[in-house]
Amino acid sequence: MSKIFIDRPIFAWVIAIIIMLMGIGAIIQLPVAQYPDVAPTQINIRATYPGASAATLESSVTQVLEQQLTGIDGMLYFQSSSTARGQVSISVILEKGIDPDIAQVQVQNAIQAAISRLPQQVQQQGVRVSKGSPDLLLIVGIFDETDKSSNFDVSDWLTTNMQDDLSRIPGVGDVNVFGSSYAMRIWLDPQKLASVHLMPSDVITAVQNQNTEVAAGEIGGLPQPEGQLLDATVTAQSRLQTPEEFRNIIVKADASGARVLLRDVARVELGADNYSATIRANGHPGAGIGISLEPGANALRTADLVKAKVAQIAPRMPTGYNYAFANDTTNFIKLSVYEVVKTLLEAILLVVLVMFVFLQSWRATLIPALTMPVYIRHLKTRLPGYRLQGRHSFALLAASRGFRARLGSC
Repeated sequence: MSKIFIDRPIFAWVIAIIIMLMGIGAIIQLPVAQYPDVAPTQINIRATYPGASAATLESSVTQVLEQQLTGIDGMLYFQSSSTARGQVSISVILEKGIDPDIAQVQVQNAIQAAISRLPQQVQQQGVRVSKGSPDLLLIVGIFDETDKSSNFDVSDWLTTNMQDDLSRIPGVGDVNVFGSSYAMRIWLDPQKLASVHLMPSDVITAVQNQNTEVAAGEIGGLPQPEGQLLDATVTAQSRLQTPEEFRNIIVKADASGARVLLRDVARVELGADNYSATIRANGHPGAGIGISLEPGANALRTADLVKAKVAQIAPRMPTGYNYAFANDTTNFIKLSVYEVVKTLLEAILLVVLVMFVFLQSWRATLIPALTMPVYIRHLKTRLPGYRLQGRHSFALLAASRGFRARLGSC
């Protein structure tokens, strides 16, 4: 076999160039990720019970949801947490290779069977089931450099104008807003409630009954009398929007016409949904949104899409708002890829020098040197689960195998 290439050097050159091009193509197609794809599939379940303690959450929400998770295909285990802030988080860990989409549907169906057993406040907030990694890919921070807005202003703008756009980006598994949006706050006065013989439950019932959407019907619709020409849809008042509208809610009334309004027994204001945390970015009031990677997604590509979307939304930000990226794990990935490329070049250079020392001919050294990229392709075939990590041992292994093969053929 070696005599054929010695007698036909041009043919040997062509073969070497083809092998080199195949190796370059293999380098380009190598997948890029922070870690090898050995992590099991994970499905996250989140629920909120405002005002409840951790013990109440554990008994009335967490245990009810956990009881429905038995029988999920490929489930290894699940872990849950109930916090004093009224938040429940359950992570369902499944075997590697389970389709995340199918697993999400199975978990969602199992959770639906327990929704009716949850407290009313939890049902109103909703139970969210999502697929994603427990680690954050990056955090997008929004802050007001003029300090004219509060943390809640920034968080509400982030939730309204950016959260949905980022959650729809390919490769994004889950988004988590760090901050609190607007909410209508009703602060009850116990002494005023006692003076009019009311309880907090009476106020809650009045708010729920009068802050509702009602279908008022239609005038002149079918069946209608002969000669009826008017057909009009009746619209009623929609849900309350302003603090003044909430203050005018009738809490109690009697036959004499006396009324007790919500303003008489409580203070109503537009505040934050949660006051448990205060977020600042570079000393300015701000909020953040954490991006989690979807299982099997390309980290670098997803991060680039997220940054491009944020840059696209930036011109629509209020005056003085700015953004920054925190906890960007793609920097580590890029550095790892750079180290791999650097190590490969160093290894190729060393192998070429060693071959020249032994062969004493640049022409005899150049032909096997051109075929070195193909060893990366062989490495990818031998190690299909490998991801670029900056591991010097893999690069040196590829170069040393090529060096031994060339010495054997010579």
